[in-house]
Amino acid sequence: MARRSECVTKGVNTAPQRSLFNALGMTKEELDRPLVGIVSSYNEIVPGHMNIDKIVNAVKMGVAMAGGTPIMFPAIAVCDGIAMGHVGMKYSLVTRDLIADSTECMALAHQFDALVMIPNCDKNVPGLLMAAARLNIPTIFVSGGPMLAGHVKGCKTSLSSMFEAVGSYAAGKMTEDDVEDFVENACPTCGSCSGMYTANTMNCVTEALGMALRGNGTIPAVYSQRLKLAKHAGMKIMELIEKDIKPRDILTEDAFRNALTVDMALGGSTNTMLHIPAIAHEAGVELNLDIANEISDATPNLCHLAPAGHAYIEELNEAGGIYAVMNELTKKNLIKTDLITVTGKTVGENIKDTVIINDEVIRRIDNPFSPVGGIAVLRGNLAPDSCVVKRSAVVPEMLVHEGPARVFDSEEEAIAAIRGGKIVAGDVVVIRYEGPKGGPGMREMLSPTSAIAGMGLGSSVALITDGRFSGASRGASIGHVSPEAAVGGPIALVKEGDIIKIDINANKINVDITDEEMEARRKEWKPREPKVKTGYLAKYASLVTSANTGAILKSGN
Repeated sequence: MARRSECVTKGVNTAPQRSLFNALGMTKEELDRPLVGIVSSYNEIVPGHMNIDKIVNAVKMGVAMAGGTPIMFPAIAVCDGIAMGHVGMKYSLVTRDLIADSTECMALAHQFDALVMIPNCDKNVPGLLMAAARLNIPTIFVSGGPMLAGHVKGCKTSLSSMFEAVGSYAAGKMTEDDVEDFVENACPTCGSCSGMYTANTMNCVTEALGMALRGNGTIPAVYSQRLKLAKHAGMKIMELIEKDIKPRDILTEDAFRNALTVDMALGGSTNTMLHIPAIAHEAGVELNLDIANEISDATPNLCHLAPAGHAYIEELNEAGGIYAVMNELTKKNLIKTDLITVTGKTVGENIKDTVIINDEVIRRIDNPFSPVGGIAVLRGNLAPDSCVVKRSAVVPEMLVHEGPARVFDSEEEAIAAIRGGKIVAGDVVVIRYEGPKGGPGMREMLSPTSAIAGMGLGSSVALITDGRFSGASRGASIGHVSPEAAVGGPIALVKEGDIIKIDINANKINVDITDEEMEARRKEWKPREPKVKTGYLAKYASLVTSANTGAILKSGN
């Protein structure tokens, strides 16, 4: 079978192309082998990516050992933590599509035979998964790996504790020296931040989908074992070329159901409710968010990792990792085991010999933290098209809550009110015009949720937004409200003092006004001027769809 790359490496007609490979210093022997694109997210601004140059070198060695020619090209990545709480966060989610598009351009322009994707952070992983599904050439993932947990005053900690420390300082519960102690010790190594936040959730999802080798989501970035994993991924891609196993062979509807099931068992980030449907869309699989509750209702929550609990990704790795979670879920027939994966074997073959080593980190299926999954999709007159909450990170007393709306038209206004002591127990903070189109860019709200937690209001105040939450957020933080305010969704019609009723157990969220009153307000509502009128964000706002569809970009007219 002819290789894709032969259209630039074989025959007289490719002489101009071969002259340029010659300019790169490539030998005839290298051009006689499959060309494997190594998509590197290495940069010097994201802690999760500062070690990826080492991963790239290990992957390249693996590819070369197995008879391929590795060629690296870059992908961008934003550090959500550095971008948090200011205009920079508008540029986080939007990079997901830039990453997918630019990777498509590079892969097809240069006719690679296969790809090894090396991401690590929030939008970088889903962006490259979208590209893999779209391109459908043999592809494997190996990430940069998670950060080790920090240690402050004898306790393990992470980035979410760092943000909450700022709220505690504002409430007078910490000194500036206390905050600086967190600054120096909360994030001690390279790697994606150490809790079950979005980056680590998505890296675990690559395993659950069958697109990465065992340990990709959990082996810490600083462990030498990750370099061995990278070498094995480089070798394995050559097997995928030989067997012609491509992403769409792996990314089936059942594979996405497996991923959602594992996500529920882990208590992963709510951002997966944006990313998994978007990846599925690129694979030609349409996922309705209604299946999330169906899967959640059947899936016990087996892990309470930070911010929901006090265990970290390194402990999940030591306890048996994602394969052990998946094997435990098979005891209730919750995982489809006959699906092909990048190992060349089925899910069942991959996970059959794995065991749980610490059953407090990964609970047994008959002793879960909760009988239902970690994420819930809510609907009601406030969110007729859905909204999302990380149920596993909500304290029991907030699973049902009723209180007056405190309405803010931007994240900055809400943060000022929270830190200024204007939010009290029982309130429901509403942050709107922060959705995919209205933001634009659907900012994460880690700063306000952390401020609420840090001020001791996490068990008495809810937060609702058409924006989204960091995987590091905890509490009754309800995001992705759809339709969003910018298109006249009901969240745009809420008034200060309206009573909002939340019932996470029943998957309901409503504002306590009549249909007639809602309709009267709708007639009075007028669209707002776009916040951004030039540049990439303006283009993004004109193309992006609702959060409940994965915030994908419209194609065509």
